[in-house]
Amino acid sequence: MNQPGAQSALQAAGPVGQTLLDVSLVLTIGAALIFAGTMLLLFFAVRRGPTELSRAQKRAWVLGGGLVFPTVVLIALFFYSQWHKPPWRPMPPKDALIVGVTGNMWWWDVRYSDPATGTEIRTANEIRIPVGRPVFFGLSSADVIHSFWVPTLGGKMDMLPGRVQHLQLQADRPGTFRGQCAEYCGGQHARMALQVVALPPAEFDAWLAGQARPAAARPASELVRGRDAFLANRCDACHAVRGVSEQSRLGPDLTHVGSRLQLGAGTIGNDPEQLEAWIAHIQQLKPGARMPSSAGRLDAETLSSIAAWLAQLR
Repeated sequence: MNQPGAQSALQAAGPVGQTLLDVSLVLTIGAALIFAGTMLLLFFAVRRGPTELSRAQKRAWVLGGGLVFPTVVLIALFFYSQWHKPPWRPMPPKDALIVGVTGNMWWWDVRYSDPATGTEIRTANEIRIPVGRPVFFGLSSADVIHSFWVPTLGGKMDMLPGRVQHLQLQADRPGTFRGQCAEYCGGQHARMALQVVALPPAEFDAWLAGQARPAAARPASELVRGRDAFLANRCDACHAVRGVSEQSRLGPDLTHVGSRLQLGAGTIGNDPEQLEAWIAHIQQLKPGARMPSSAGRLDAETLSSIAAWLAQLR
């Protein structure tokens, strides 16, 4: 099974994530110093014992400690956080990669534009991006409120039905970074993860060119049965496999499903055996998912042939 990538705001891998980490550290250290100073004053007050303060001293403590000090600290923190706030852009920078992401219950629909033809490239539950290049996300929801959050790269952004939100992120080093829906969206909310894979630019360009190609219309002879079974059992009513079946938006695009790290939005790993188990027992692995389990409906040989055909779609 492929291991998920890092999911920690303490392991920043991009400028937005680093900025948020720096601000968080300043706030944490500042709060700790203020707490320590307050405890120190309390210690000396207890050690000194009851003391009668003059009216001027009482006024100085109230005004200084209760008004001036917190006002100065809060104003300083406000301007510091505003100065370090990640920029929001209504339009992407000229060199940005534009990626559309739509949240569904409980998976992610991901869209790119083919730089050669301008046609749309669809994938699911996994986002690949080039290192060192800004990525401008257009985020929306097909049903309820979801929230896009990849803490290693930056903060979260809610995804609202009928509205497109924008978020700009960037990875400064190669790696795999785990994301998660951060807004409760139903029974399988906890199993709505995604992987963001940052690749060197040349490797990313090669990957995107491969994703633009359709699946092989004529697979090897031993895989023909799997393709035919996929079509005969109307799997293509919900899932598109470009070059084999018509486009469908009811379920994830499976054109290159064999190359993905995980299945079911991070539910299980991706290999032929686990792919077969996913098709056969999806309602046991992810109860409530909008796909019925095929165990009992399809015989073992048919299940195995469909899984083998899908696994080689890379």
